[in-house]
Amino acid sequence: MASPNEFTIARVPAAETYPLRALVLHGGAPPEAAKVAGDDHPEAVTFAARDVDGVVVGCAGLFSEPCPDLLDHGGQGWRIRRVATASEWRGRGVGAAVLGAAIAHAAGLGPGLLWCNATPAGSRLFARAGFEQIGEQWVDREFGVNVRMWRAV
Repeated sequence: MASPNEFTIARVPAAETYPLRALVLHGGAPPEAAKVAGDDHPEAVTFAARDVDGVVVGCAGLFSEPCPDLLDHGGQGWRIRRVATASEWRGRGVGAAVLGAAIAHAAGLGPGLLWCNATPAGSRLFARAGFEQIGEQWVDREFGVNVRMWRAV
């Protein structure tokens, strides 16, 4: 029998993560509300964690985009967006696993940097993965208090 903590990580089309993203990041809005500009770009990559039944329980997107605070940094800039974990799966390593997949993918493409905008709760996940805060926090209209974070790859 499978453990209730078992999940797998795979690269998926972004649309497969829209229901989870809408639930977690957009307060249960329709899945279409979770689509962001760039989801369909050829360089954009989305990773999903699926439980043993194939349900998406975590996700992270990776977008080719320079960090506005580190424009002089050499190498490719990658923005991590739309990191979400189903509430019942938090604390089980899902967020770290999808984030780790995105970091490994970017690192495999050569030197550069990863960056994100993160809520206070999300910033703890990113800090455990080696990200550092840039500048001061601000209030985003949609997501509330945010900080920008980055790390080299």
